[in-house]
Amino acid sequence: MSRRSLKKEEYEALASFRHALRRFLKFSEEAARTVGLTPQQHQALLAIRGAGSDSITNGELAERLQIKHHSAVGLINRLARMGLVRRERDREDRRKVRVRLTPKGTAILERLTEAHRDELRSIAPHLRSILKRITDG
Repeated sequence: MSRRSLKKEEYEALASFRHALRRFLKFSEEAARTVGLTPQQHQALLAIRGAGSDSITNGELAERLQIKHHSAVGLINRLARMGLVRRERDREDRRKVRVRLTPKGTAILERLTEAHRDELRSIAPHLRSILKRITDG
């Protein structure tokens, strides 16, 4: 693969994209805190709800969040104490434990998801413009 020198405009576009992502992540972190969650707890709720079956194993959560298995267990413990998730035995393999959102967890996640969707709709034109500059460059 041959490498070519990047143009100043390409660096500017990549820097703009990184800045836009960081601003969105900051928004997301602050939104989580307004409902009494850490950003990682919010990410866990989203990963659980976003799983194909609406439940997830400890190992699957660790993979989705890119954390160690024991860290996922601790995170689930904290969410369970907050009443946001519950553990259930897997119906097919009783050795496995699956984690599912409670109605309280679902309500909080829905509130956060609506806020995130609104923010993404707001910044989408800017992101599209930056991505176009990057991909067309």
